[in-house]
Amino acid sequence: MTSKKNKPQVAVVMGSDSDMPTMLSCIDTLKGFGVSLTVRIISAHRTPDVAADFADNAKANGIKVVIAAAGMAAHLAGSLAGRTPLPIIGVPMQASTGPTGLDALYSTVQMPPGVPVASMAIGKAGAKNSAIFAVQILALADHTLADKLDAFRKAQADAVIKKDQALQAKSEKSKA
Repeated sequence: MTSKKNKPQVAVVMGSDSDMPTMLSCIDTLKGFGVSLTVRIISAHRTPDVAADFADNAKANGIKVVIAAAGMAAHLAGSLAGRTPLPIIGVPMQASTGPTGLDALYSTVQMPPGVPVASMAIGKAGAKNSAIFAVQILALADHTLADKLDAFRKAQADAVIKKDQALQAKSEKSKA
């Protein structure tokens, strides 16, 4: 799955199709910023040759950032990071059984020196933050994207201020 006619700038790679419901918040966030992307299902364990080929060719294919989501042993982000100079953002996923994603978190965050993976939170929050982090990386060289990121952050702040004002008004009303 590739969006837009442009070459994709971001690759969202999942170890399993069961990761898709969680990663939709990542995909939707990237699309909301107008970032061209490709979405793949590639397993570090079940399709290691495909994972290696993807990582080896990602930069030549125009990819600038890779977001890798995996659960359980969660070696996808690390295996890709070992084969490409591109920034890799790891999203640990919570499996249906096991230690609620902590195994995936440890596998994603515990990389050896010289092979970094930017690790996000487990699950949906990590999925959304991975998209925003990818946008931050791309915005360093894209003023239009940087403006969109500034607007996004302002909208977040405005929403919190509005909620606080509503709470304060309700609190003042209850005191009267």
